[in-house]
Amino acid sequence: MVEIRPFRPEDASAFRDLNEAWITKYFTLEPPDRIVLADPQAEIIARGGHILMVWQDETPIGCCALLPKAEPGEYELGKMAVAEHLRGQGIGRRLLEQTLNLARALARKIYLGSSTKLPNAVHLYESAGFRHYEPAEPHEYARANVHMVLELDQMRAQTSGALI
Repeated sequence: MVEIRPFRPEDASAFRDLNEAWITKYFTLEPPDRIVLADPQAEIIARGGHILMVWQDETPIGCCALLPKAEPGEYELGKMAVAEHLRGQGIGRRLLEQTLNLARALARKIYLGSSTKLPNAVHLYESAGFRHYEPAEPHEYARANVHMVLELDQMRAQTSGALI
């Protein structure tokens, strides 16, 4: 049984471990990683962000965060991870869908930075409606060479039948 639920303070070490596993497999931990992963409660939740955790039985197997950006109604999707041995089973897709459902109540735009080293992740984001764009400023993570945005205002207008 897989459960996706909001972050609890006792999830902090699982959140850190899940993210460190994928980051160190493909990249190196960068200073912003160390700050956020050291205290997700203070760095994400207390700043108006959200984290969803995925548990299977008594084991944490995934996570995803919505980090508020400077502009009201704008968030960054980040720190998304699924335990390596469970990838390819649709858990990441379910987690992304739940995260975007949460975002629809909060945000008008969701940004993300990814990497060409993670083609499955990029494809997942594209299939959820994210579109590539060129940012005006460099991303805070050096590993982010793919930049995407999901405009929720446009999605709301399309689903309500309004013209864009």
